[in-house]
Amino acid sequence: MDSSKDQENVESTKCVWVHGPIIVGAGPSGIAVAASLKQEGVPSIVLERTHCIASLWQNKTYDRLKLHLPKHFCELPLMPFPKDFPKYPSKYQFISYMESYASHFNIVPRFNQSVQSAEFDPSSEIWVVRTQDFVYISPWLVVATGENAEPVIPNIPGMDLFHGSIVHTSVYKSGSEYKNKKVLVIGCGNSGMEVSLDLCRHNATSYMVARNSVHVIPREMFGLSTFGIAMALNKWFPLKLVDKFLLVVSSFMLGNTNHYGIKRPKTGPIELKLATGKTPVLDVMEGVKEITRNGAKFVDGQEKEFDAIILATGYKSNVPTWLKSCEFFDKDGMPKMPFPNGWKGEQGLYTVGFTKRGLHGTSCDAINIAKDISHKWKTIKDKSYCNSHIVLLKNS
Repeated sequence: MDSSKDQENVESTKCVWVHGPIIVGAGPSGIAVAASLKQEGVPSIVLERTHCIASLWQNKTYDRLKLHLPKHFCELPLMPFPKDFPKYPSKYQFISYMESYASHFNIVPRFNQSVQSAEFDPSSEIWVVRTQDFVYISPWLVVATGENAEPVIPNIPGMDLFHGSIVHTSVYKSGSEYKNKKVLVIGCGNSGMEVSLDLCRHNATSYMVARNSVHVIPREMFGLSTFGIAMALNKWFPLKLVDKFLLVVSSFMLGNTNHYGIKRPKTGPIELKLATGKTPVLDVMEGVKEITRNGAKFVDGQEKEFDAIILATGYKSNVPTWLKSCEFFDKDGMPKMPFPNGWKGEQGLYTVGFTKRGLHGTSCDAINIAKDISHKWKTIKDKSYCNSHIVLLKNS
């Protein structure tokens, strides 16, 4: 690029001093931190790359999605779900809850602000966050983009040869467009299972690929939430014993899943969830070797024809693409420090939404972050230079 244009871009960039933390991401994690900070009397600014809050829920989820855990495990700090919401709220009810939550705490993110880079300046001890048209500076940075920022698209040989459509669940909405079609679903987590069920309800024939072993357990046992039972038992018994109990009851209710070609992992369902973030399937062919023009070849030698392929292959963090010179995160964009200590880094860096424990983990982190920043923010003596927590600085 021409150096004169470079200089022109630098000079035209507007600098914004934020007298409070900069929060990157207006999903449940970012909004929860902003609300918790406001409760402590601390101002903040929330930067969001899209035009709305909870953009993953609003734009990249399928129509039949519901919370997989009872609502009391998924509520954000300081505000429960409405009492008239069902035990497992729908996607649209959760979005309504998020919008009401943001409105209640008067949280107004700066939309269409895509963070290009964030870096700590040791000489001035501030964080410098650059978007496409602003530079935001603050002593504190809260990374709230979470572990589900970008879809994971596997590189399977032959994908470019397939005659039909190949889509990720982030763009899948309903099985209505797949009526009377043979559809291969790659991935057997909650999304893969629910999409397969949705396809069947719309008269499509679905086939699911399970590359690894997987736990299938009922969402409820004895009329109670399976997750709730597990958490209650874990207060009194070792986790391995709790997992054994869940597997015994699951076997009694569902039978031996090996008979259906679904092999269970050696690690128990809750222990696996806490260690890797992989949720046991609540409510199968071998892995794909390659995609062909008319279908797929599997590692066990089978070959089948399909009309469409849906990738239920999950999401990943995007932190490495914009957070610079930071050793707190690993190469996959996850905090190196495990839960419950992964919410706080050094030099004013905080993270929320990376616990692998869903919305409950988000709430715990949000409360911890707000209390920690509040203590530091209130020790700043000179806060009276301006009556606003956002100051537009003029370039010299």
